[in-house]
Amino acid sequence: MSVDDLGGVLLVASAVLLIAIAAVRLSLGVGLPSLLVYLAIGLTIGESGFGVAFEDAQLAGVIGYGALVLILAEGGLTTRWSTIRASVAPAGVLATLGTVVSIVATAAAAHLLFGFAWQTALLLGAVVSSTDAAAVFSVLRTVPLPSRLVGMLEAESGFNDAPVVIAVVALTSRSLGEPFHGWWMLVGEAVIELVIGAAIGLLIGRVGAEGLRRVALPASGLYPIAVLGLVTLAYGAAVSLHGSGFLAVYLAALVQGNMRLPHRAAVRGFAEGLGWVSQIGLFVLLGLLASPARLPLAILPAIGLGLALLFLARPLSVLASVSWFGVSLREQAFLSWAGLRGAVPIVLATVPWSRGLPGSIELFDTVFVLVVVFTLVQGPALPWVARRLGLTAELETTDLDVESSPLGTLDADVIQIRVGPTSRLHGVEVFELRLPARANVTLVIRDGEPFVPGPTTSLRHGDDLIVVSAASVRAAAVQRLLDVSRDGKLAGWLRRGPAR
Repeated sequence: MSVDDLGGVLLVASAVLLIAIAAVRLSLGVGLPSLLVYLAIGLTIGESGFGVAFEDAQLAGVIGYGALVLILAEGGLTTRWSTIRASVAPAGVLATLGTVVSIVATAAAAHLLFGFAWQTALLLGAVVSSTDAAAVFSVLRTVPLPSRLVGMLEAESGFNDAPVVIAVVALTSRSLGEPFHGWWMLVGEAVIELVIGAAIGLLIGRVGAEGLRRVALPASGLYPIAVLGLVTLAYGAAVSLHGSGFLAVYLAALVQGNMRLPHRAAVRGFAEGLGWVSQIGLFVLLGLLASPARLPLAILPAIGLGLALLFLARPLSVLASVSWFGVSLREQAFLSWAGLRGAVPIVLATVPWSRGLPGSIELFDTVFVLVVVFTLVQGPALPWVARRLGLTAELETTDLDVESSPLGTLDADVIQIRVGPTSRLHGVEVFELRLPARANVTLVIRDGEPFVPGPTTSLRHGDDLIVVSAASVRAAAVQRLLDVSRDGKLAGWLRRGPAR
């Protein structure tokens, strides 16, 4: 490609991007994950549509891994620790033991129903066993569910990429006849990789967040870039030390996202933007890689294996993993239905293809059709399933957007608060906030007009507040604002007596 070609390339790329963005609104209106529209765009501009030929599975796999890093980073940065804290243990078991159960059950169905050889069946089971972070994050956040269920599904989708990647790579190597040291050795290696990845992710996340909280960078736009550098550093460091890069990325992002980073809203917005671009680029690329002429042959095995996965493998994995944690059968039924597949299985299906495994193209086609068909079935039905199982919850009314940044070289922070339409800060007078002694509301912007509030100034929906706080009491000031936003002016009395 030359410089003369750049204009045409940017024209096509920008058109695809804008169409994909418009498709987000359409998908939200009908309750479908937008990934289906992106895959359709890829198929449309591919070999059977506009004639763009792309068959480089290895390049698709590399780009897919890079996109998954950014998608997992976005998931970690936007996940509240308070939401998933109680769900980490069951989600961890579901992402490990549950993955093993899912692989074996799906492989048994593939072998018995469609005559796949056991090695191929196990590889197929491993490829489709991972729930997809992008699909889960995009769909679940539109369904009002108990925080325990949301936390379990979000944590599982963040954790289970790591063990599944290990299983797919190992099973591909075994299918190619490469040296294999036994299943117990594989389990040991997987445990070591997960431990290394977790340690590196937690370390880089903690150290990076503490550093960003203490360094006053000259521009707010540098903070999101620094966070991006830290999460990619976690991936590179973990992989270099033979650890799980995906687990390192998710944990590093999760730690940073829950440590009240400077310009946190800007960081989240940047991460969400990168996540969307990664999803769009990844799914369009995977749509390009698929061949519509081959897909009809994969419909029957894809539907059969998908049914086995949805009604056998997934429920068994949930039952074996979370029954020990007091999860009710109704909740287990929803967890079984909400195990959404998306980009991850399709990306993992490029691994055996890129290594030249016989039959790998047919495996890719089967996985592609399975993801499309069962995303169409499962995604739109999630709200209905939740209602039928009696699991819908009221939406939270905290509705408070908080962003903070260091005040130059001083030991103080500037906190910007946006009072949302359901926040109970509406009607609260400034003195009733009872902020810590070294924190104060210094400015209110209402209808675009700033003014200095007095002690009896009442706050309103849509107000922007500027709070200046000593760094040592910033966390307490933010927590107090969140409490009042959720419970009203009597929050301190209702929960633990008068605030001090």
